[in-house]
Amino acid sequence: MDYDVAIVGAGITGAAIARELSRYELKVLLLEKEAEPAFGVSKSNSGIIHAGTQNPPGSLKGRLCVEGNRLMRSEIASDLGLNFVQCGQLVVIFDKADIPELEKIKKDGETLGVAGLELVDRAWLDRHEPNLGPEVKAALRVPSAGIISPYRFVYALVENAVKNGVQLKTSAPLTAVGKARFGFELTAGGASYSCRFLVNAAGLRADDISALAGAPSFKIIPRKGEEYLLDKRREHIANHIIFPLPSKTSKGILIIKTSDGNPMIGPTAHDIEDKDDLATTDEGLAEVLAGARRMMPSISKSDIIAYFAGLRPTAGKDFIIRHEDSVPGLVNAAGIQSPGLTSAPAIAVMVAGILRDHGLELKPKKDFHRLRPRPAHLFQVPLEETRRLIEKDPAYGDIVCRCELVSAQEVRDAVKRGARTLDGVKFRTRAQAGRCHGGFCTTRIMKIMHEELGLPVTGITKRGPGSELIKDERK
Repeated sequence: MDYDVAIVGAGITGAAIARELSRYELKVLLLEKEAEPAFGVSKSNSGIIHAGTQNPPGSLKGRLCVEGNRLMRSEIASDLGLNFVQCGQLVVIFDKADIPELEKIKKDGETLGVAGLELVDRAWLDRHEPNLGPEVKAALRVPSAGIISPYRFVYALVENAVKNGVQLKTSAPLTAVGKARFGFELTAGGASYSCRFLVNAAGLRADDISALAGAPSFKIIPRKGEEYLLDKRREHIANHIIFPLPSKTSKGILIIKTSDGNPMIGPTAHDIEDKDDLATTDEGLAEVLAGARRMMPSISKSDIIAYFAGLRPTAGKDFIIRHEDSVPGLVNAAGIQSPGLTSAPAIAVMVAGILRDHGLELKPKKDFHRLRPRPAHLFQVPLEETRRLIEKDPAYGDIVCRCELVSAQEVRDAVKRGARTLDGVKFRTRAQAGRCHGGFCTTRIMKIMHEELGLPVTGITKRGPGSELIKDERK
């Protein structure tokens, strides 16, 4: 076999599994159909590290969410140099008659092991969330919830996995799966690979990959969520992540603090058929604004600087994480919708255990590199730290992106860490993510990418082949 394990999908789930397996003496392949990791489902994630409330106590997602939250707070964020902010969340109600519903969520959360839950009244909310509207009557406070950059979480996991020996292949869609004597023969991106175990973490395409491998046992239904990013000047509009009391099908329209400063409102939650439909709509905007403004009336349409939609891969009420006995060696990690980002480290441990139980020897590496240095981001550090960085390297004083305060050195570092597209730079650094949407900085970034990668400007893309910004008219 070329590899002990091949993982399909370099989103948050596949990246976490790759990093977990890199702890062991294994040959691991990570396949991604897009030009870079995190370009699928993970790119549209809200970045919430959930506490585990609002999931049924007996559910797999509830248990894995609580464990994933614990791993984030205790080791993942510090080991991988991530900016995790434990801001907590509030589940608010508009009618005191709904207090029993909050008490039920509190009881279910405590059953799952979520600590520190408390009901708070309007007087507490006035002190801690003064921008909440008069309709809000009370809330459940959940202190262990937090926020993180979903893209940088994925990149940190992938970078650390690669440092520990995982082979990453991008622009490599899996197109064929054949059975070998002791595993699988794969065709991906025009190349052939063999592996003993195949782990399917393909997000929206997980049902297609499972069927390709011979186990058509579930169907992915895309659940579309439209979200709207607010200007950074509204950064302090909320101190917590604000949830309404959830319905049977949705956690509702949220007001979301983000680790990068810009608040976000949304998402909608509507099941659709098209796995490529990422359009935002007037109806979605109206729904999100109405939901957000009921909780916080000061939010205005003029605060919005970016619109986007994401698709969550639903496959029933719970995650699908299992060995497919009908296809020995195939492990599915599918239907990983919310709280998938939080659960990913725990999912990875579970998948490693499934592989071990089906014959894969997990021999720990003596030289596993657990730590990843934290990249410098000027928008996250105090002014004194910025001065020290500039003294060390003047390129930190060369500001490429004015909206988000991103320096030339940060862009160069992002390229050296794996960015190969303009979106790859944006997701790692926030350059191009401000109100001007790259109007000032895009040409500077392209110049740096040209210098670092040797690519002609006509070869630099937004997110992979077909998204070139400059066309060569000679061709």
